[in-house]
Amino acid sequence: MAKVNQNFDNLVPNYLFAEIAKRVNRYVAEHPDNHLIRLGIGDVTLPLAPVVVEAMKKGCDELGCKETFKGYPDYEGYGFLREAISGYYKRFGVTVDPDEIMVNDGAKSDAGNMGDIFSKDNIVLVTDPVYPVYVDANIMSGRKIIYADATPENGFCALPDPSVHADMIYLCSPNNPTGAAYTTEQLKAWVDYANENDAVIFYDAAYEAFITQDDVPRSIFAIEGARTCAIEMCSLSKTAGFTGTRCGYTVIPKELERDGKNIYQLWYRREATKFNGVSYPVQCAAAAVFSELGLQQIKENLSYYQENARVIAQTLDELRIPYTGGINSPYIWLQCPNGMGSWEFFDCLLHEIEVVGTPGEGFGKNGAGWFRLTSFGDKDKTIEAMERLKQMLKK
Repeated sequence: MAKVNQNFDNLVPNYLFAEIAKRVNRYVAEHPDNHLIRLGIGDVTLPLAPVVVEAMKKGCDELGCKETFKGYPDYEGYGFLREAISGYYKRFGVTVDPDEIMVNDGAKSDAGNMGDIFSKDNIVLVTDPVYPVYVDANIMSGRKIIYADATPENGFCALPDPSVHADMIYLCSPNNPTGAAYTTEQLKAWVDYANENDAVIFYDAAYEAFITQDDVPRSIFAIEGARTCAIEMCSLSKTAGFTGTRCGYTVIPKELERDGKNIYQLWYRREATKFNGVSYPVQCAAAAVFSELGLQQIKENLSYYQENARVIAQTLDELRIPYTGGINSPYIWLQCPNGMGSWEFFDCLLHEIEVVGTPGEGFGKNGAGWFRLTSFGDKDKTIEAMERLKQMLKK
């Protein structure tokens, strides 16, 4: 008899966003004339930049000619894209060699799969609240997971406890869901802790393009010592609207080793076995993101979302509701008003003003009583949602 992975029994029965979808779909079925505004799941709403679309079209045209046709892509990604990514890092003072970059179909894939090359005996540390994939992927593998508390008292930026040992550490900055971002000093504390414990940091920098403050690093490799303890995962999903196009990249320094093994080589071997790469037209489109015109055009989209974040934050300031995020992040993490629980507040918003957000409890125990809103919606609808919120809470 084929036996199943019993670790799946330890997962939360319903994935957070699946539960949200179920409740929203039930409401829509009962209220077909609804006027829902969705500020929950962090999907983008603006189209791809024109230069990106043209590059993808050109890539498709090249596949239609024998002379320029491409078959299987390189496992690590085409050289022209890795060179472009390397050049992007130089813009904020970080040196990453093209040969240390692995192109993928989004940061979530590598965040969930990177554990394949590490022993199941490793102790995993995550911050709480936490992006669910870090926890779920390691539960599936049967690893022990410990938590570092991110709370209002530390600005939702958990710091390492020297008395606690961990082997694998997941950090996300700017953070999903809290919107909090580590300063250089705070991130240095994690790098020092990882090196002292021979641990590896899996650093999710999917939202680095939203950083505006000088003391918040765009990359963990801006921190001294990170090259001997860190892997960085990035994504074009939020930077350039690739949520449906699917492209990201992971940086593994060539000197990173553990247990006598080179981590880059292990990951390359894993990818060669389980992943056939990202399509040529998509990689062409991704490279266009990092061109001068591409960076200019995506900046316009980022500014649009940043203005939405400002509108949400301004509303919460007016209502005197505590929150984090919105400055270096597209997410705003707010304390549920009137002592409500996060699912209670979710249902209240859905049924009273037809606005959808994300309950904090879905991100861990420290998310209880907190709620995530995203700035990725339509500008006019974001303004309307905040007007509805003000009317509801000022009754």
